[in-house]
Amino acid sequence: MLAYQKSIYLFLLFCLPFLGACQKAAVPQNATVSAPKTTFQQIPEWLHNQIDGFQQDKPANPPVKIYSYRYNGQLVYYITGRCCDIPSSLFSVEGQQLCQPDGGITGKGDGKCADFFETRNEEKLVWEDSRN
Repeated sequence: MLAYQKSIYLFLLFCLPFLGACQKAAVPQNATVSAPKTTFQQIPEWLHNQIDGFQQDKPANPPVKIYSYRYNGQLVYYITGRCCDIPSSLFSVEGQQLCQPDGGITGKGDGKCADFFETRNEEKLVWEDSRN
């Protein structure tokens, strides 16, 4: 059973960044933004593709949320984990996955950005899945 869980974890780890990468995503109608200075159209195209992929899947429990932060002096996007042991993901503005801050089997992510939750700032909700 553990090998099966690891296989699923690895599959999701490698496939999540590429969800929707083959199609140009439409701007979701139910997109929300938390700060008036930011508009949904200002987010990178790769993140639009991620959102499109989430909307094509059935709703997660808890719902997926995407936040932007300042971390180590750069703008980053944090995508929450979608259930149980599924890790969250932290991406650069260019779409490069930097780390998995939490989740996974240990609940502590991959350890590559262990200080993320203590040092992040300027939180803004970029998008959340409002489907039930």
